[in-house]
Amino acid sequence: MKKTSAKDTSARKVTWRMLLALGGMAALAVPGAGPAEAAPRTVADGGRAGRCVVVYFDLGETLVHTAEDKSVRYSPGAAAYLRALRARHIPVGLITNVPPSWGSTDAERAAELKKVIDQDWVGSRPFAWSDFGDRIFTPRTEAERKPAPALWKRAKKAAGSCRVVYQAETPDEVQVGRSLGYFSYQVARPGWPAYLPVRLIAALSHLPYGKAGANTASSKGR
Repeated sequence: MKKTSAKDTSARKVTWRMLLALGGMAALAVPGAGPAEAAPRTVADGGRAGRCVVVYFDLGETLVHTAEDKSVRYSPGAAAYLRALRARHIPVGLITNVPPSWGSTDAERAAELKKVIDQDWVGSRPFAWSDFGDRIFTPRTEAERKPAPALWKRAKKAAGSCRVVYQAETPDEVQVGRSLGYFSYQVARPGWPAYLPVRLIAALSHLPYGKAGANTASSKGR
């Protein structure tokens, strides 16, 4: 069994102190609020109110898992997590690589992505494509493929003044998102929550931010 270094233990303690502090701020920011009141219903509403957050995800092995037989299904806990974000009216999006040849626009490439996922999908619940709306960002050229920063920059611009969160299973992608101002979180790590807790995401939408933009917080967890 791999031993946990003092450095890793210290980093984890710092991260959890920060996350717990954010959770406390969420409780203070929305006293008595029900789940649907904890965050704005839309990005536009949040922008006008000066408080909002958009949660972006990688797709493969973050929200969906491809099995050895090529069948595709939700990653463990993903469906429930998306429902929890939906209950809080927190907008979600995808930042994911697909072949640029799939279309000339994000919408066209997203439509092809849906076909590819749906044709091999298994499970009683279909993937919640409607949650993502037009917030599916895909490379227009090979040069834009992750880990190039282009997709994160486009997604952040689309979020306007809202804070942005990025969740993925790949440490390198998490680091790129963090370097561009996202509150980044690596999913599915042993001993950690599978995804960034929803109440902490809601807390981010209530933190103050200045003219430079909302995206000044970052997760130190790796």
